[in-house]
Amino acid sequence: MPGFRALPVVFFALCPVARGAAQIQAAPVPAEMSNGFFAVTVNNQRVDVAHAASNYEFVSFDTTGPVEISITAADPNFWDRGVDIEPWRLGLRATHPKGEPQTIRFRLPGPAKLSISRPGDFLNDARMLFLFAGPPPPPPPSGPNVTVVPAGVHRESLNPKSGDTIYLEPGAYIFGSLNLWQVENVKVLGRGTIVYDGPQDPNSDTGWMQKPDWHCIVGYQARNVEIDGLTCIVRSRTWSIQMKDSTGFRYDDLRVIGGNPSNANQDGMDWLGGGDTVVNHAFFRASDDDLAMLGNWDGYDEADMVRPGADVSNILVENSEFSTSISNVVRMGWPQKIFNSRNFTLRDSDILHAGIGACGQTFGLLGLWGANGASGDHSDVTFENLLLDNWYSLAQMEQEQPSLHGFTFRNIWALDQPPLAESTITGDVSDVTFDNVKYGQTRVSSDAQMPLVVSGGAAQPAFEPAPALVAAFSVDPKMLAVFAPDEKITLTAQAVPGARYTWLFGDGSTARGRRVRHRFPDALGTDLDGRNGAGRFRVLLHVTDKAGHQDWAAQGIVAVEQSHDAVKAAGATSQGLTWKVYSGAWTALPEFATLQPALTGQSPNLAANAQGFAHYATAWDGFIEIPADGGYTFHLIDRDGARLAIDGMEIARTGPPFAQVCGSPVNALRYDRGSLGLRAGLHAIHVEALNTASEGAPRLLWEGPGLPVADVPAAFSHQSQ
Repeated sequence: MPGFRALPVVFFALCPVARGAAQIQAAPVPAEMSNGFFAVTVNNQRVDVAHAASNYEFVSFDTTGPVEISITAADPNFWDRGVDIEPWRLGLRATHPKGEPQTIRFRLPGPAKLSISRPGDFLNDARMLFLFAGPPPPPPPSGPNVTVVPAGVHRESLNPKSGDTIYLEPGAYIFGSLNLWQVENVKVLGRGTIVYDGPQDPNSDTGWMQKPDWHCIVGYQARNVEIDGLTCIVRSRTWSIQMKDSTGFRYDDLRVIGGNPSNANQDGMDWLGGGDTVVNHAFFRASDDDLAMLGNWDGYDEADMVRPGADVSNILVENSEFSTSISNVVRMGWPQKIFNSRNFTLRDSDILHAGIGACGQTFGLLGLWGANGASGDHSDVTFENLLLDNWYSLAQMEQEQPSLHGFTFRNIWALDQPPLAESTITGDVSDVTFDNVKYGQTRVSSDAQMPLVVSGGAAQPAFEPAPALVAAFSVDPKMLAVFAPDEKITLTAQAVPGARYTWLFGDGSTARGRRVRHRFPDALGTDLDGRNGAGRFRVLLHVTDKAGHQDWAAQGIVAVEQSHDAVKAAGATSQGLTWKVYSGAWTALPEFATLQPALTGQSPNLAANAQGFAHYATAWDGFIEIPADGGYTFHLIDRDGARLAIDGMEIARTGPPFAQVCGSPVNALRYDRGSLGLRAGLHAIHVEALNTASEGAPRLLWEGPGLPVADVPAAFSHQSQ
């Protein structure tokens, strides 16, 4: 290849820290990529942190075994609201070294791709650190068509010809693109990074265009391409990896980080016709759909939109992690688009962050939007063995004319939060199967439990009966009495003949066996966000058998350092809450104590009559009946901003309003939760909410002793006048 010359590879020395300790190697980051917000050490060895895009940074190193990670933030208060290390299935939990609140530490058992941020803080303006730990890369190949790109900065694109092999040394940074233009039998190997920051208009979508030097990776009529160990950094408003009429692509150990100020039009990987693709051990962080299948995209003019596209088929994505600040994890189709697709599988992967909101259609794990004259046959789509961390909805499926069929959702495990938005199936849709979709320990067996709305002639989906292997567990004592840190509890899994049981307690420790005893070390919780004297630990149970079947169960368990007594209500109480409506166009919750209400009233739950006010805030007050002593978690969901306080303590506050896109009305749903220890009886409850762009009251759920996550019942009362 012109511009690069074949050179011998010089690896950075493996650095042992003690006899028997893992060895690590990390390439230096060029000065123009360095960033000073996070400082990272691995086994007490400083490794360089690189700026990726937006407020995202990443660190990459190779290791031969377990390592100790230390991360120090420049802001001394950065971790005050906690630490979230994903994927959650790894059971990792950070600690603060004594006297160092801005530093976190944790042990990483082996190679992994991690997202590290503050709990719930993963939208486009979040500050996030991505950590890529892998095994040492293989040595470079040799031969007449092999080009080795040495470590350092290279300001030109890669333009291989048919039959070429390119090896990127660790520490090689390519400022440009990988252009695979009408080539075949190409390999791009090694452990290098492509940084793409193109000339696209930040205020409109030109990122769809198919031309060289317009994406991090672009394939046009390319065949039989292997890409291993590559990192793609995308800073401009363009699709990250685009393949048009290309087949036979194989990706392994791919890392994609994209972010742009507009938070839009920056898909992770797109197929415009073609397929026959395998993606394995990949990591995606995108500012739009992580994966998207479309028959073509030639522009936004009417003739371009309705022009029939090529089929997309035979795509397998597995053993990967997905994160997006907006839109879907998987997108299929678009209004007016005409094409067919078949045989897509996403399996054995983690959904770290799914986009929130809507663009005409609500976002979800799957968004298939065949509206406004769209047509095509889409079949044999499988989502299997997926763990959902932060997410919005499961599936949004619409097709006006033939047809969607053969869609299976099998072993979908939501490990913590409930779905924020309902799923939908509408139009010419049939043969949809939900086989072991679980929220925590609850297995979905009906539309209402999903929740799911079926309309427009779509066939009712099938909910498969429970499998023989089921992960479920109980806690003893039954949490009717408050349990404190370092107090031993017993966890017992439901018996499954021949099964193996693995426990992750959410405090960084694990155990095996059907019945285990455990002590939680503190009352800070898994994410170190415990406040008000209590912390929630995310306990996970993984059950497997010799035949390869598996199931997961999750439950929050609250360790309580300080319990709060019930209040003594003076005089008689009446059912329901009192409410006050305040008129005003605020952008954040106001100081209610300084305001005079425009309206007052009572309601049995979180409802109020604003009598036509377009912009207002509401405050509800009263008591909530706590049925038994124990640790409770409250989940709060709202669109414009809401806050929950119990006994005067703030428990949850949803994030600031986040506008939906593409002209979709109202704001996206936002979520927060908090835990505390409560004694049985009445406790004062105070809820605040804004209504600036959206109607409706907040949604409040709880979980506690013997209570799975569910909407709070009408267990409210208020002081009688």
